Amino acid sequence: MYDIAIVGLGPAGSFFARHLNKNLRVIAIDKKRETGGFQKPCGGLLAPDAQKSLSRFNMTLPKDILVSPQIFSVRTIDVKTGLLRHYQRHYINLDRHKFDRWLMNQIPEHVEVREGAVCTEIKRDGDEGFNITFNEDGESKTIYAKYLVGADGAASVVRRALYGDFKIREHLSIQQRFSDAHDTPFYSCVFDSDITDSYAWGLTKDDCFIFGGAFSPKTGKRDFEALKEKLRRHGFQLDNPIKTESCLVLRPVGPRNYCRGDRGAFLIGEAAGFISPSSLEGISYAIDSGYLLAQCINDSKDPNMAYRRGTRAIRLKLFAKLLKRPVMYNQLGRKLIMKSGLKSVPVVKPFE
Repeated sequence: MYDIAIVGLGPAGSFFARHLNKNLRVIAIDKKRETGGFQKPCGGLLAPDAQKSLSRFNMTLPKDILVSPQIFSVRTIDVKTGLLRHYQRHYINLDRHKFDRWLMNQIPEHVEVREGAVCTEIKRDGDEGFNITFNEDGESKTIYAKYLVGADGAASVVRRALYGDFKIREHLSIQQRFSDAHDTPFYSCVFDSDITDSYAWGLTKDDCFIFGGAFSPKTGKRDFEALKEKLRRHGFQLDNPIKTESCLVLRPVGPRNYCRGDRGAFLIGEAAGFISPSSLEGISYAIDSGYLLAQCINDSKDPNMAYRRGTRAIRLKLFAKLLKRPVMYNQLGRKLIMKSGLKSVPVVKPFE
């Protein structure tokens, strides 16, 4: 018997668990382990919005999370027009798995954390409470909780079990790791409207080069390989992948395209659809929604209503990103902006 069960301990679940009242009996179920097992497929760049969210809690990153190099600009390529520009960006290059584990280590001891556990079934127990079944070390276990929090990302088991008819547009994110054979480390953002209505990325991370992108779920694997072939002409070294990984990523398409839960169930982070429809950045929304829900449960007699009201600021911020998206992904608009050189950084070649 638990007051709260949390499924997923990414940034959303970890921040939620960290800020709950100590008198609540809480269990958290997560697939990750310290080593081995599930790791979130992610390029591993901490965007300025996420940095700002962390700064609200006076949190500083330990150096073992950071990777080399730290890059100050993004090399933006429009494959269809052949345009290339550099734009200053203030990202932090980090190891995403170590970052997630660091956040998990901030969870207080009164929260019961089950690592390497996979949620397999969720059922409402009448009008109040939930039965949650999970597999841990080959053994199936069932618990009861008054409140259920889905913090389990784009392919949320909680959202699918309780709100299977609620659809949020999906992309298939695919990325591969290579031994880095480029002369100079770089981070690149790639647009090709013939292949994807989203974007692709390439970045140097320690001795590795990661290339990935977001594609249609139906044709993603084929589109990924087609884009790799095109980028060879732009100097990308993409032979002999060491590792291939993929996951779903959501892209909300309207102001009502968010699933926040009801009747004792809650969704936070990307499980709720809280992810930028323009850049696909989700860590800042995960942190903000996780902390907000903890406040609602700690302080409100009707946490579902308080959470719905409290997420207005998050949804307003995401609405601004929806307005920004056409500027980024419209072929003609992007061509005009890149051709003008507006806000781009001229790159000086080394003296020969």
